[in-house]
Amino acid sequence: MKTFCLVNYYRKLFKRLSIRRYCSQSSKTRLSNTEHIRNIGILAHIDAGKTTTTERMLFYSGTIRSMGEVHHGNTVTDYMEQERQRGITITSAAVSFPWNGHQINLIDTPGHIDFTMEVEQSLAVLDGAVVVLDASAGVEAQTLTVWRQASGYRIPRLLYLNKMDRADADAAACVRSVRDKLNADPLLLHAPVLHEGRFIGLIDLITLEEIIWTQGRGRNIARRKLTEKSDGRKWEDALKGHRELVDSISSMDDQLADIIIKEESLDNIASKDIGDAIRRCTVGMKGFPVLCGSSYKNIGVQTLMDAVVSYLPSPEECNDLYQCFSQDLAARAFKVQHDDQKGVLTFLRLYEGQISRGQKIYNLARDKSEQTGSLYVALADEYKMVENVTAGNIAVVSSLKATMTGDLVTSTQSAANRAKERLTEQLGDPTRLEHLLVPSAKQRLQALEEQPTPGEIADIMLGIGTRVPDPVFICSIEPPSAAFQSALDTALEELTREDPSLRVSTDEETGQIVLAGMGELHLEIIKERIIREYKIDVELGDLQIAYREALVGQGRHTLSVDRKIGSARQQVKITLSAKNLKVPQDKVFRLDKSPDSAANLAHLHPRHLAAMKRGVDTAIQHGPKLGCPLVDVQVTLHWFEVGRGTSDSVITATAAQCLRKVFEEADSVLLEPMMLLEVVCPESHSGRVLADLNRRRANLRHVTIRQQNKMLMMIEQVIECLAPLSELLGYSSTLRSLSSGLASFTMEFHSNQRMTPTDEHNAIKRVTGFSA
Repeated sequence: MKTFCLVNYYRKLFKRLSIRRYCSQSSKTRLSNTEHIRNIGILAHIDAGKTTTTERMLFYSGTIRSMGEVHHGNTVTDYMEQERQRGITITSAAVSFPWNGHQINLIDTPGHIDFTMEVEQSLAVLDGAVVVLDASAGVEAQTLTVWRQASGYRIPRLLYLNKMDRADADAAACVRSVRDKLNADPLLLHAPVLHEGRFIGLIDLITLEEIIWTQGRGRNIARRKLTEKSDGRKWEDALKGHRELVDSISSMDDQLADIIIKEESLDNIASKDIGDAIRRCTVGMKGFPVLCGSSYKNIGVQTLMDAVVSYLPSPEECNDLYQCFSQDLAARAFKVQHDDQKGVLTFLRLYEGQISRGQKIYNLARDKSEQTGSLYVALADEYKMVENVTAGNIAVVSSLKATMTGDLVTSTQSAANRAKERLTEQLGDPTRLEHLLVPSAKQRLQALEEQPTPGEIADIMLGIGTRVPDPVFICSIEPPSAAFQSALDTALEELTREDPSLRVSTDEETGQIVLAGMGELHLEIIKERIIREYKIDVELGDLQIAYREALVGQGRHTLSVDRKIGSARQQVKITLSAKNLKVPQDKVFRLDKSPDSAANLAHLHPRHLAAMKRGVDTAIQHGPKLGCPLVDVQVTLHWFEVGRGTSDSVITATAAQCLRKVFEEADSVLLEPMMLLEVVCPESHSGRVLADLNRRRANLRHVTIRQQNKMLMMIEQVIECLAPLSELLGYSSTLRSLSSGLASFTMEFHSNQRMTPTDEHNAIKRVTGFSA
């Protein structure tokens, strides 16, 4: 026991020494040189090998002394107790390490769909990404999701085919799935080297070198040039792959095409010219390099890190939007975390300027100045205090109370105004506007009713943060006794600030606290965290589906209130209407612009308008059918009269009560969450699985044969369908029974769809216990 304690002590000591080395004075020059910085994220479907790959990167860079394993629960980035017990990544973790004279700031993200918000938060601040694929499965359901998310932020990507050591790994099939499912142009840079059926290395199709990993846990690498004389068929296959690669790149890159025309051959192109062309294609997102390896077997990780340095952009080559801040600080918050000793920690990605310890900052989104506390750099859950952090890096600051995920901060309010003026001037040029406008900002602009001015476009572009997805499950949460209520409120407040996809509300009728989350696992993890970290033995109620409601027709109602409360007389007269219309959140409540109404509303006091907005927001959260939130609704104020001395709370209550009458008049229908379900099962069991899905009201979209599973000697089918979430509760155990434990499934939220009258009747009866 004494020996174990000593070993554990020295292991932690060495781990801290590695952080001191990263923060040493000798590295200051490298840290401030943004050309040699790469800010990347690792994205993938669940269990593709993200965390294992990250662990190998840290080991080969010398940041850690020994490699951990996910199944042993001792990896650096999976530091939460729940992550180590379950063997999955729940929260994103930031690490930094040196490689070949460069600094790589890496964010390891979750793969489970329940924690997709962690991925969304991280993508907003990345310059590049590595998408990890299981070489035996190719593009899977969650891969499609993270790929779409990355495209929304216009992030250059590499693809890494992991698990090439598996008997059923197939690089050619993975490349085809990338082309077919992701609609991307893959550039295969590697061919696997097998010896007696065992994966031992790679062939670099750029240099035509064979790279073999020998002993030393992957640290010993042997390279040699392939020749026609000594390698025969292997050289011919490699040369064919080299020519196909060069031909593919030349169709995307004019500079390489000119070199090929000049040389009149595909074989005499210098490796540097090919590498430069791949970098241009990657940064421009015309092509996506595909690399091979097996992280668990310690093969291919170093070549992946070389590719990150060679092909992914530095902070100087992207983030043109933030150049309007010039030398002033420009940083975006992408993660908030509560630490027992350090308090609230906010992770910031710096685009321009630098941040110092104790500096005052201005939050553009909240229009508020805040004083920072201590300043750190992070290695997962360990932090090293520093004096300042420069542009291109990731900083962790303490003591920020108002800053939330997605907020943009700068040094002062005047700096923010100067940046907006410069950006507004740039946006007058349509070419510049198209260059700076990312797809996520473009979607928000397209949702506006009127053509925005350059100033409004600048505000939207600088305010683009993370899109919080709608929850699909709700349940009640109860403390063990009333004595723990205050502590539970504090815990939930901290957890919702860390995780914006977790919603907390109080049921007006029962007084219960209601949690809304992205899935069963999501809410289960929240419960475990409250029990472990906050020492509150809470209980969760039965899971319920987060239905939505939509108006069928239109409604209009006038409500007058005239009563005496205490010594004051409260008088309000309000006319509201509502209709079904897809509008952005800030356009839900509008004023009638017709002549009669405009004359009445011209002198509307901002305080009264704010009170009515609060009433509208309250009423929208409770539809007339089942008390579920209303979506795609627009409320219009036609008339408003108020007596002197009437309180704001009476105006809010009157607006909410009037709107409930409007909703009853317009009537509503239930919308249920539909999930995109992907089931992978043996062909021999697919008949029973399809029959079961048909009983669950699933809408079949595709059935494809993935490939033959050589390990199990069977052909696998991939079934893709849309199914109601209400029919998928407990589906895991059912699928296991139907397939003898050989099938697996993944699902993600697709959309809310209108229910048939029969299904709606059954849903209401299931929730309330009574027929509609």
